[in-house]
Amino acid sequence: MRIWHQSFTVLEHVPHYRDALDRHLRAVALPGTEIEFHGMAPGTYPSDYPGVHIGYAYMAGLHKEQFVRAAQTAQAEGFDAFLIGTIPDTGFEEAASVVDIPVVSFGNASVAFAATLGSRVGIVHFIPELRDQIRRNARVYGYGDLVGPVVQVGTRFHDIMASYADPAPLVAAFEDAAREAIAQGADVIVPGEGPLNIFLADQGVSRVDEVPVIDSLGTCLALAEVRAAQYRRTQLRPARRGFYRAQPPVEAIDATRDFYRQLW
Repeated sequence: MRIWHQSFTVLEHVPHYRDALDRHLRAVALPGTEIEFHGMAPGTYPSDYPGVHIGYAYMAGLHKEQFVRAAQTAQAEGFDAFLIGTIPDTGFEEAASVVDIPVVSFGNASVAFAATLGSRVGIVHFIPELRDQIRRNARVYGYGDLVGPVVQVGTRFHDIMASYADPAPLVAAFEDAAREAIAQGADVIVPGEGPLNIFLADQGVSRVDEVPVIDSLGTCLALAEVRAAQYRRTQLRPARRGFYRAQPPVEAIDATRDFYRQLW
């Protein structure tokens, strides 16, 4: 079984994250599962990552195209599932509408799994620009009443990379934020954004004060494996009705891309 993991980072620029991601997901994968790790194209983020690029609806929307193209490439190359490894689920609906292989996304899958462990999901993350999108996605998925507090860890992307050399302060900061979410009623915690999730998994953090902290990307991988097996056996695919799920003809996609490529 082959799984394509698509990150919202340029993986070449974040070797600590890339290596930890590789180490952790290979450790939790089923025997026989092969994972290929892909990031955004070099040069995607000419200015400071990530806030400028994923803190605005229009700019985040532009980046969806890399996810959709990656999903199409994964299908063409015979991958069994496509995993979107970022909590805003960038390009999730669009990618799922253009390919038949399973598309699994971080936010959707981790919150759904968390609901099997508790009745009020707290999300602890570190990119404040994503709060509105996390809330909006939860409503779209029908998880609006399930997702409770969304709490910020006082750190930034590059601080997480540096914390591999000195983990204790970031672990303590996460635990403080998790306790804030717990005080607001959360009985299961989803660590938001891949780098924070993988850092915590690498440090063995799975509970805070007897409240479970799920391994978000490990959960996504497990779901991708299950969905891939179902697809192999039964060709199980999403609904293909309505604006968000109907599958456009490949020829129409290519022609529209060509038009916009020539327009500018």
